[in-house]
Amino acid sequence: QLSVYCNQINSESIGESNVDQNLIQRRNANYKPNIWKYDILRSLKSQYSEGKYKREAQKLKEEVLWLVAEIENPLAKLELIDSIHKMSLSHLFDKEITVFLQNMEFAKKLKDSGVEMDLYSTALYFRIFRQYGYNVTQDVFLSYMDEMGEQFDVDANMDPKTMMQLFEASHLGLRDENMLDEARIFCTKNLKISCNNIIPMEMPLHWKVEWYNTRKQISKQENEKEERVSNLKLLQLAKLNFNMVQAEHQKDLVDILRWWRNLGLIENVSFSRDRIVESFLWSVGVAFEPQHSNFRNWLTKAITFIIVIDDVYDIYGTLQDLQLFTDAVVRWDPKEVEELPSCMQICFWKLYDTTNDVALEIEQQKGWNFPVSTYLQKVWAEFCKALLVEAKWDSTGHTPTLGEYLDNGWKSSGGTVLSLHVLLGWLKISPKLMISEM
Repeated sequence: QLSVYCNQINSESIGESNVDQNLIQRRNANYKPNIWKYDILRSLKSQYSEGKYKREAQKLKEEVLWLVAEIENPLAKLELIDSIHKMSLSHLFDKEITVFLQNMEFAKKLKDSGVEMDLYSTALYFRIFRQYGYNVTQDVFLSYMDEMGEQFDVDANMDPKTMMQLFEASHLGLRDENMLDEARIFCTKNLKISCNNIIPMEMPLHWKVEWYNTRKQISKQENEKEERVSNLKLLQLAKLNFNMVQAEHQKDLVDILRWWRNLGLIENVSFSRDRIVESFLWSVGVAFEPQHSNFRNWLTKAITFIIVIDDVYDIYGTLQDLQLFTDAVVRWDPKEVEELPSCMQICFWKLYDTTNDVALEIEQQKGWNFPVSTYLQKVWAEFCKALLVEAKWDSTGHTPTLGEYLDNGWKSSGGTVLSLHVLLGWLKISPKLMISEM
């Protein structure tokens, strides 16, 4: 284990620095205590982990695919793909959706099936294809613009279903796509009028965290009382899949809580926030699919250390302490923290051990001959240096300009740390070429 070296240092050299810590006044943010009962969370179990539910889900998936194959109307197929995505089932149909979109000449097939290409089908087509990475031009909306091509020339009293579809599509516009800007303005204005400014405007779906919107979407589909067999089977699969994925998340949470309890960090940094469950939920929002269990584990650990180290810099450490801590992280040398208070020594050792262990796990599980720890160390150093800059601003009473704040803030907020963990967690090929250009 990579953590052996630090464990030896822990047992041999732990202790306070020569400075009398009782003479130093430490701040306290009085954070709200942790609301979770870890023993209860660790006892969570679900029947949906059993093999019979996996077999039932596989059977339902095959039935859905069989029914989809019989659907000839391309609009109906697009609507089905839309429902699959909204109910967080895309990971079960990835290959099938890719093949369908690759082979689809939507407008031609729609015309051949005897269905006119109206605004609803145009907006749905544009949205689905753009979401899956296809280069669909905004010109598909040209026939709905005025003669100057500047404003939408359609009935403001169109049915809500079409209006919402256009609203969703308009938020997938790129820079200088003026038609989509006009569509967004048109929809926002008319949706507000139709709601009498009483109901808050909905965010577009792709701005929301997919997994935490799934239950709402399942309920919505259920209330629509769809009679098509394919949609009924899909709804049945969505309910089962939701419970199965939740069961996987529960197992992941138990594992991360076991690690957190064994780590023994929070007991030594009582001034900091204990937000391990919230950190895990954040990682679920990034990647909820069952196959990304390891990714969630690595990302949760990174988020947790960002929170604790942020509190070390914002609350506990003196400027001298923080300089020493930053130097230790930059040099990645446990001996550099010997003059620090014991809680800051322990914080560094736990970061050192955890980062090296995560790097080793990534290399082994992905089969990479690549120094992951070197790059993780680099972003942790950038994070700490950015926090030190803010500590110096606070110490000297300096008010940064907006430019100064933004240049430093994307690092001090953990942006580089989280981005690299996400990149390494998602990549399937060795990142040698990509990171060499960073």
